[in-house]
Amino acid sequence: MNNLIRFLKDWTLPVSITVGTVCYLTFYYVPQLDELGTQLAPVFDVIFPLFVFLTLLVTFCKVDFHQMRPHRWHTGILIAQLLLIAINIAVILWAKQSDSSLFLEGPGEVALLWEAVLTCIIGPAASAAPVVTGKLGGNISTMTTYVLISSLASALLIPLVFPMLEQTVHVAFFDAFLIILQKVSIVLLLPLVLGWFIQHFAKRLCRWVVSKPNLSFYCWAISLSITTGITVKNIVHSEATLSLLLAIAAATFVLCWLQFGIGRVIGRHLGEEVNAGQALFQKNTALSIWVAYMYLHPVASIGAGCYVLWQNIINSIELWQYRKRADG
Repeated sequence: MNNLIRFLKDWTLPVSITVGTVCYLTFYYVPQLDELGTQLAPVFDVIFPLFVFLTLLVTFCKVDFHQMRPHRWHTGILIAQLLLIAINIAVILWAKQSDSSLFLEGPGEVALLWEAVLTCIIGPAASAAPVVTGKLGGNISTMTTYVLISSLASALLIPLVFPMLEQTVHVAFFDAFLIILQKVSIVLLLPLVLGWFIQHFAKRLCRWVVSKPNLSFYCWAISLSITTGITVKNIVHSEATLSLLLAIAAATFVLCWLQFGIGRVIGRHLGEEVNAGQALFQKNTALSIWVAYMYLHPVASIGAGCYVLWQNIINSIELWQYRKRADG
């Protein structure tokens, strides 16, 4: 029993991904569970945002608000993100004008592949990035600052970039900016403000929260299980060809490692290797999925769905290496 508990603690994220996948596929392939699945759907609709909120609230109770100011590595990561976006846009425009279909069924699928990749680059840093950063010994406060800066940058970039790629989009820039900002603010700013309030006016509660170092991580693990189930559902019900699905999965896998590596290199030179690595590669995939549905094609949302699995596998490897060094 002790070995099982230790295993679950050491590999929480892969276990969460496995649980989410197995649960959805069980309900999908067992007809007798259809009615139960219908009854549970609204429950999960409530549980998911609740646990995301709790994850961030617990994390922000530990933030040193005096350290929340811009740093050099913030600028470096933003520049890297802009360069990756520019390269990706150039590839998409080339794909739309080219007759090449590579190994896919047409040039349209090539463009769709790179649009799926773009959603995983242009999205802001994940709201839960400070959670994993804290587990890796990084600075939660400076990471929280970057999440806020990144969210504002993405809110500006998304309405500017996507109408250039899809001429059918007719959403005014300011309207789109406010929608994206609203989506980010509800998830991020409310728990941040409450975290500050608890630190200053509910100090006994704050001390209890701080005394539970893994509380936010386990809340995030529950959210990840639900996210994984939604991702598997989108893939199962997708109308995309198998070759396109495999291409999106492979491309986002490579992208995940690429952004992780670039972030680490930048951070190594600017003194925040852990933070910078997490900041560039750990994305707000929920917002990326919404962006794909809003501006592009539903198939493009599969990119962000695959990306959330890859980034949490990388997080698991990082956490394992960190524990190994700490135990050694």
